[in-house]
Amino acid sequence: MNSNHQSNYKLSKTEKKLLRKQIKARHTLLRHEGIETVSYATQSLIVANGGLGNQVSRNQLLPVLEKCGLVDALLMPPNKPYSCVRYKTVEESKKAYDTLNGKEIVDDLGQKIILYLNFVEKAQWKELGLQALPPGLKVIEEIISSEDEKMLLESVNWTEDTDNQNFQKSLKHRRVKHFGYEFHYENNNVDKDKPLPGGLPDICESILEKWLKEGFIKHKPDQLTINQYEPGHGIPAHIDTHSAFEDEIISLSLGSEIVMDFKHPDGMTVPVMLPCRSLLVMTGESRYLWTHGITPRKFDTVQASKGHKSGIITSDVEDLTLNKRGIRTSFTFRKVRQTPCNCSYPLVCDSQMKETPASFPESDKEALQLEQDYVHRVYEEIARHFSSTRHTPWPHIVEFLKALPSGSLVADIGCGNGKYLGINKELYMIGCDHSQNLVDICRERQYQAFVCDALAVPIRSGSCDACISIAVIHHFATAERRVAALQELVRLLRPGGKALIYVWAMEQEYNKKKSKYLRENRTSQGMKEEISNDTSVQELLVKQLPNVGNQDSAHSVSSINDLQDGGCNSRNVANSKLPIHTNRTSFHSQDLLVPWHFKGNPGKDKRVEPFGPLGSCDPGPVFHRYYHVFCEGELEAACRTLSNISILQSYYDQGNWCVILQKV
Repeated sequence: MNSNHQSNYKLSKTEKKLLRKQIKARHTLLRHEGIETVSYATQSLIVANGGLGNQVSRNQLLPVLEKCGLVDALLMPPNKPYSCVRYKTVEESKKAYDTLNGKEIVDDLGQKIILYLNFVEKAQWKELGLQALPPGLKVIEEIISSEDEKMLLESVNWTEDTDNQNFQKSLKHRRVKHFGYEFHYENNNVDKDKPLPGGLPDICESILEKWLKEGFIKHKPDQLTINQYEPGHGIPAHIDTHSAFEDEIISLSLGSEIVMDFKHPDGMTVPVMLPCRSLLVMTGESRYLWTHGITPRKFDTVQASKGHKSGIITSDVEDLTLNKRGIRTSFTFRKVRQTPCNCSYPLVCDSQMKETPASFPESDKEALQLEQDYVHRVYEEIARHFSSTRHTPWPHIVEFLKALPSGSLVADIGCGNGKYLGINKELYMIGCDHSQNLVDICRERQYQAFVCDALAVPIRSGSCDACISIAVIHHFATAERRVAALQELVRLLRPGGKALIYVWAMEQEYNKKKSKYLRENRTSQGMKEEISNDTSVQELLVKQLPNVGNQDSAHSVSSINDLQDGGCNSRNVANSKLPIHTNRTSFHSQDLLVPWHFKGNPGKDKRVEPFGPLGSCDPGPVFHRYYHVFCEGELEAACRTLSNISILQSYYDQGNWCVILQKV
């Protein structure tokens, strides 16, 4: 399809379909990535569907692009379903546009993928600055010979008698065996009083003695876990239990290389290549504070340069490709701890946390202060950025509003940027929020809104036909204040009036189905899907550093300058003792702080995340918002404490507990 076709040229049916797909790709890039394409020819093209995120490697794509001219650069960001190619001349770029739009290629999984190309002014990716391995982490290559590797792999009998105490049935995604002590996955610990018979395998004893003698390790382990991973399988990010094992934890990779992700509680993720026959040694901070895990996928994003073996996988988008995984067997050695852990990280240490329990508000005054520091001030600061991420109404809320009779007076208590205020033009809707800046955004959109406290709404009692409270009541810090917020909604309703209430659910996996919040923690599989980061980390009770993974922001990049950069709740975060949640993971505490990674200060309704820089090391301050996530039945029980209501419906909706109640 010629990019300069004449206006009187009639497109064929196939060309029309291609044009529609091309335009859709253009809109998807703009909406999800902030990538703005242009209608005129340039040297640079965005290649939608031609990315590492949907299993297209550099070796597959580059020869296709080079048929159209001399490629100056091919930029392939990690985990994204697109790439950017820059040609030497505009003419070569135009040839690629005309030749390759709609071209079908086969990805590394053998699936057909169709490329869609659009011009861009230029690629603005920045190369990530040189990172260091997490403190206390080292990778020793070729620590054993290929002969020893073969001997170790052959020594593992996966089919032995199930009566053997070292035998353990396969876990969901891997086979596992324990020696020395059995690791109990239900509590992530070992029974120190019940060692397994036989100790460690004899074949391991001589290897460990050699490593000790050569100074690779400092202590001789007494526990071994052998895991076998098929391609596509992984292990959730975690920290080995402090009270269970001593400082040094080592892992030998056999059979295939793998990329292991290390994540600091401030959000910094460091992908580390572990080659075949290499030894990973974790001590100090890398063992006690950083999570480590393996993302379940069949391909790893790796350095394309042949000289790169172990160590960090950088975000140099000109030197990334895909590497197909093989069957990997890991021998992880630990030394069982016999005394409580007294490490330097007390707020992630299960031994020390027992002595310093998390502190929650014990009075209404303390609750008010917590909400002031971790709710009101935060939203006032992040209002524009928050608004830029809140543009798609939820279907069940739209359904509730559209089912109300024409002319109904409806109050949206905690209206945010007002995204529900204009859903049904047949209603008289008014919104209120504690944040002046969010209310200002509502007014810019020509909605009726005012500032107030959700516990004291200045609207006459019994005057509303309906109320909605979406993602508000979970910000109140005590059960009494949450009930008071519900009572205030009921006060506003006329008899027969209805209220719809949404709160975050503790259960982010319900009826064996993960919520959208958890499902977005995966690699994008093409332009037809939502584009999101590939992160997988467990919730972590962390020392109150200023930045951890982000529930709402699309990217989770590191910044340890919150205290200096004026994060509005930074003055108290070091003292709160509340657990900080890690993005896109299940909740393990009902009362917690959820970080918000602040990105810029956009104008009216502008999206924040521009095309690049990927892996930027200066994303701005991080703010922490207080949440009380509700367990199943908790919202309904709170509503039933009110004397003048009936519950019409109680349901679960994409990680939220929801109630529709009626005033009687």
